[in-house]
Amino acid sequence: MFSSDQSCCWFVRKVICWRAVASMAWSVLLLLPTTALFVLLIRFSLFHPILWISECLSLLTSASAIFSFILLCGVVLMVGFFNLEYYTVVPSIACSKIALLGQVLHPRQFVHSLVHCIMGVVVAWCCAFTIGGRYRSLGHSCTQDESSSGPEMCLNEYHLVLLLVGAFIGYSHSLVGVVYNMNYVSFHTMQQYKYLRFKGALPLVVKASAVQALYCLRTFLLLYFFMGYAPRAWICKTLDLNINSSIHSLDSVSSLLDLSLLYHLWISGTFLLLTWYITVLLFRIFVTEVYSFPVQSTFTEDAHQCLPKVITGTQPMILKFLALQDLALLSQHSPSRRLEVFSLSQPGGHPHIWTALSKECLSLLSDLTERLVAHHDTVATNGRAKSQSTGGNKRSTTSSEGSVTSVGMEDMKTPRPGALIRTPGSVFLRSSVGAGLRTPLTIPFTPDLDSPFSSPALRRLTGPLEPQGALSPGFSSIQSPHVMRRGPKLWSASTDSQLNGSPPPSPGPAPSPSQAQLKPSFLVTFLQNRKDQLPEASSQALFADSQVHIWALQGLSHLVAASFSEDQYGIVQTTLPTILSTLLLLQEAVDRHFKLPHTSSKPGHCSCSMGDDSYKTLRFALRSTLKTSVYRITATFGGHLHAVQMSAEHRKRLQHFLEYKE
Repeated sequence: MFSSDQSCCWFVRKVICWRAVASMAWSVLLLLPTTALFVLLIRFSLFHPILWISECLSLLTSASAIFSFILLCGVVLMVGFFNLEYYTVVPSIACSKIALLGQVLHPRQFVHSLVHCIMGVVVAWCCAFTIGGRYRSLGHSCTQDESSSGPEMCLNEYHLVLLLVGAFIGYSHSLVGVVYNMNYVSFHTMQQYKYLRFKGALPLVVKASAVQALYCLRTFLLLYFFMGYAPRAWICKTLDLNINSSIHSLDSVSSLLDLSLLYHLWISGTFLLLTWYITVLLFRIFVTEVYSFPVQSTFTEDAHQCLPKVITGTQPMILKFLALQDLALLSQHSPSRRLEVFSLSQPGGHPHIWTALSKECLSLLSDLTERLVAHHDTVATNGRAKSQSTGGNKRSTTSSEGSVTSVGMEDMKTPRPGALIRTPGSVFLRSSVGAGLRTPLTIPFTPDLDSPFSSPALRRLTGPLEPQGALSPGFSSIQSPHVMRRGPKLWSASTDSQLNGSPPPSPGPAPSPSQAQLKPSFLVTFLQNRKDQLPEASSQALFADSQVHIWALQGLSHLVAASFSEDQYGIVQTTLPTILSTLLLLQEAVDRHFKLPHTSSKPGHCSCSMGDDSYKTLRFALRSTLKTSVYRITATFGGHLHAVQMSAEHRKRLQHFLEYKE
């Protein structure tokens, strides 16, 4: 028997390492045209094109250029090694600035930043040697005054600035990797050939390199303008170099605005980032390539490489991701492999393959449901929705909570693969069952207007929106400006009044024009945005690994739909009640999560174009995939699902899918 460690070892050794080596090899090969393009741009001469081409050709074939190219190859290989060591398929989302600072100051990240600084200096030295002229060496001979006995060695500040730019861009690349999750490797929904993926992403890589180099150069010039004397004095003292007093230092406005200097620094920084970004891009393309696992093995010693065995592993995470990706593709595009999933073991006649695959998928979906329920409970604990002060309202709210809790207890009887934590009814209380009385949601992260730290502008912002007098059915007592600005529901007052036979309540006094045009100040908006970032990051972290759940949903639903005509033994029908109950429970938890306040409906955009922010859209993809999966099953089985045992609430929810009303 093979242990899980042995299963991981064969996959890392035979698959991941070889894919990483292949990406590094292609990075080294692409370094040749990239270096040639850099030489052409750095030696560009518009008025002497023939001399320009001849100088570039002679430089590229010189021994010094070959030595520089060897150094660049070593840097590219080192970048590829760090990609292999630091990559992750589950992004690390910092929910606060303190957590982000902890990631930046982590010893592992410190080593990463230090090595990238050194590699940036090496690339900058190769660029300085390629440019030549005033950038060629760190020191040059100079004569300070007439009384000196001979020439002395003075500091070449142009060479020093180019080296410092390389170190600064190297550190910035490492820092940006932490902030924008550049080590995160995502899986594309559309399967493409490696060449087509690289071709499509190459213009984005070139643009990202040029823009990022420009931003880094701007920041570096500001720092060097104020603190340039410190590295200059340290280098002179360490290497026993003098400062040429006849030449102005570069930490002045006139010197830093030298167009030739700015162009050389920008092109060198772009070349540095371009070689590194190409290495990152190729690693992402190669490591996420689809891998086809055998469904069952003829030999016992290869059983640990089969899909039912691999899919239950946890380390490395990319092994589980690739296994679930293969399951999703298998269920859609491979009828022959689906027959192996629906087959029975010999001897014995047991559906071991289907049992292992379905059990793991249901376990993943149940774990996600538990996480969502736990998140709801945390939100309910930390929320600050204001309670009603009158005793009648309290009694109505209590009776409403009891009615909703009884409905929740009915859901507890639904069969499912594991014991799920049921969310209390009071957490998701929407409206009471009484005569038109509506109770507020439990809102997390709402500003406490009674707090002494609450600004007067925030009170003025939310004050006019509250109804005067008695609480009308269309309003709630939520004090968050994001919720209150939606205004009353247009149908609430009229509908409830007609049902009760009472006249509709009169609206409150209209706000004055000065109050209607009142806008929150910049400080209030800034503080509110900073407050909203915490629940938004928490929501993103909650769905950070939802790609596996998306594949589990696709694999389960397609297999269940295919079993209608391909399952000869009816093994899927035995687990159909559990599958439907698990999907409906997850659907309920996801719907409740998106009804929470501050849950963004549009993902934010990443300012670093090489940073993969696709994890911000995973929750939306999961929600649509979940609904599509249920529709796929109901559209295939149709009225046969009425014979499936489930709770009354789930049957009602399933009927909505059957009638295409969900």
